[in-house]
Amino acid sequence: MADILSLGVPVNRAKVLCVFVHGRGQTPEEMEAAVLRRLSAKDVTFALPRAEGKSWYAARAIEPLTDATRDEVALSLAGLGRAVADLRHQGSGLPLVLAGFSQGACLSLEHAFAGRAVPDAVVAFTGCRVGVAGDERPSRLGTGLPVYLSAGTADPWIPVHAFAEAVAELGQSEARLRCDVFPGRPHAVSDAEIAMLDGILTDLAEGRPPRMEAPR
Repeated sequence: MADILSLGVPVNRAKVLCVFVHGRGQTPEEMEAAVLRRLSAKDVTFALPRAEGKSWYAARAIEPLTDATRDEVALSLAGLGRAVADLRHQGSGLPLVLAGFSQGACLSLEHAFAGRAVPDAVVAFTGCRVGVAGDERPSRLGTGLPVYLSAGTADPWIPVHAFAEAVAELGQSEARLRCDVFPGRPHAVSDAEIAMLDGILTDLAEGRPPRMEAPR
C-alpha cells in the first residue's frame, strides 16, 4: 500500500487527520469526487490509500472466511496500519479519523476490531464485519471508540442483516456508536452520511469529542 493520495491542507497546517479507504472497484480519486469534495470541514489532511487491482480482498464481505480471504485481509490490514501510523507520525498529536466506503468501510472496521493503531473515530459508510457469525475474528475494539456505521436497504453489497450483526458487535464492545439505515438508498454515500463525517471532523479539529447525534 505504498501508493497514497494526499489531499486537503498540508499536515503542518492541519488540525485533524483522516485516512479514507475506497471500496471495491474504486479509486482514491473517485472517493475524492464522491465524498471529500462534499465536505466542508476545514484544516483536514486526508490520506487515501490505493488497493492493488482496486480491491482489498477478493471475496464478498458476507461470505464465510477462507484461508485465502484471511491472508488477503491480513495483508491489506498491514498496509492500512502503516498508512494510519505514517499519517499519525507526520501529524504527531493530532486526532485521526479512519473512514471508508463499502469494502473500505469493512476494512476500517476490521482495523478497529483488531486493535491496530487505534484512531480517534471510525466512520464506516455501508460496512460490516468481514466473514460470518461463527468465524473466528478479532474483537479488540477500544471501549468508548466513537463509531458511525451506515447502511442502505437497497444496497446490493452489504445487506441490512450483516450491518446489524456489526452493530451488535460494536455495541457489545462498548463503542460510542451511532448507526443509520437509509430506506431505499443504493450503493452510494448520502448527504446525511456526509454530514456525519463533516461533524466528526469539525468537532475533533476544534478539540471536542465527536458528537454522534444527527447533524441539525
